[in-house]
Amino acid sequence: MPHFVIMGVGRVGAMLARTLEAAGHTVAVIDQDEAAFRRLDAGFQGRKVTGVGFDRGTMERAGIEGAYAFAAVSNGDNSNILAARVARETFRVTRVVARINDPHRAEFYQRLGIPTVAAVRWSSDQVLRRILPEQSLTGDYRESSGRLMLAELHLHEEWAGRPLKDIEEAGGVRIAYITRFGEGLLPEADTSYQQGDVLHAMMRTREIDEISRILSSPPHEDDGVLRTVKTERS
Repeated sequence: MPHFVIMGVGRVGAMLARTLEAAGHTVAVIDQDEAAFRRLDAGFQGRKVTGVGFDRGTMERAGIEGAYAFAAVSNGDNSNILAARVARETFRVTRVVARINDPHRAEFYQRLGIPTVAAVRWSSDQVLRRILPEQSLTGDYRESSGRLMLAELHLHEEWAGRPLKDIEEAGGVRIAYITRFGEGLLPEADTSYQQGDVLHAMMRTREIDEISRILSSPPHEDDGVLRTVKTERS
């Protein structure tokens, strides 16, 4: 069962904890103020760890080792980024997201390879999209027939450096635009995927589960993944 660690038990941290636990996952929450845990439901079964969120010992008590994802959502930008870096670089957590209050710092954080969500356009749903990729293809737009959908793609880290055309062929999607360092970008013929990019693509609604499965896995060096997709759709 996937385990999630959340640093910061404000309104959003508490909402994330409730949502993840209700979905059947194990959850640990970290906060320096023990009183913050009162925001959690009385029936919350997860771990409540009092301490500094970026302290290694505190993280270990929260079960960061082997955690599926880590979300730093306290009110402090520096604490969130530091904790996110420790989770990723020390404990090798793949899915990490940090909340920031200063959107002008987003580009720097993205260059560190840490997905960020700025407070000005922030919600718990955006965090969940980044730490639960299998739930990300809910769609931002559906055309009138319901057959096509525009949604964010979440790729395995080994897709970094690959041309977008490879991603389109593997997933059977059409990439409409990229969000890079918080700004929209129309892809060119030779554009490649960079770590931290958010890809927005049109896809067939009936294929979203298969698309998510394929792109959340590493690309096959022998291009076998492309042949597999074509065979499954034939």
